[in-house]
Amino acid sequence: MTFNDEGRRLVGDDLVSFLRGHQKAITALETIDQAVIRQLSDLKVLSKYGVGIDMVDTAALHEAGIGFGWTKGVNRRSVSELVLSAAISLLHHVPAAVAEVQAGKWRQLNGNQLTDKTVGIVGCGHVGRDLVELLRAFSCRILITDIVDMSSYVRDTGCEQVDLDVLMRTSDVITVHTPLDKSTRGLIGAKEIASMMSHAILINMARGGIVDEAALLEGLDAGRLAGAALDVLELEPPQTECATALINHPKVIVTPHIGGSAKEAVLAMGRAAIAGLDDYVL
Repeated sequence: MTFNDEGRRLVGDDLVSFLRGHQKAITALETIDQAVIRQLSDLKVLSKYGVGIDMVDTAALHEAGIGFGWTKGVNRRSVSELVLSAAISLLHHVPAAVAEVQAGKWRQLNGNQLTDKTVGIVGCGHVGRDLVELLRAFSCRILITDIVDMSSYVRDTGCEQVDLDVLMRTSDVITVHTPLDKSTRGLIGAKEIASMMSHAILINMARGGIVDEAALLEGLDAGRLAGAALDVLELEPPQTECATALINHPKVIVTPHIGGSAKEAVLAMGRAAIAGLDDYVL
């Protein structure tokens, strides 16, 4: 066995050199594309730590006859709890209040409760459905948009499936939980942000690139929405002026991709990745 004990994010030749000669491997945020796969003639199984697979070319794996081990949704509770914490913090103006206290000010900022608000969930997979369960305690009206017809699910849960434009226009809290692919890159752009209510907040705990960061920054500065919480950025660590501006924006909470970093979720993802070495699809 070979371990990346230093926890370095391997790319290019370093990644190929690390994986070469092994029949089975576990990767996390490394990019496993066709160029890498072609150089790994010994690899028989690749197992994925974590739930996002946008960095793995699964078609190229299949073409090369390499098995792929992956378990969906193992970190869903960790992510959905972070969504709730961000929503409540932004609605109650916690970041702004903390900043004012640290600056020597002491005044009450009037916020809003999450209870009875309309929450829009963009992509109602494992995390989205878990979030629906947690939101029951807050008596929220829940709107969902998804590429899948979820008629039976909405009948059972009381949610409403609507188009993205309706969700954006009518939700007090909008939270994004889709995979990142060609169809979802830039899904929440200038048009969508412009349609939001001025008191609404936007949360992205899925993947950077789904929300257009430049459009979000412009929308915040123009008062088209009240705040945003981002656990993901298009480039991580942040490397653009726009990302830096969002990090330092008074209406924004940015966390360093910690949605699945609860100890319980890390353990579950690790066990799932190990199991994926033997339980995989071709």
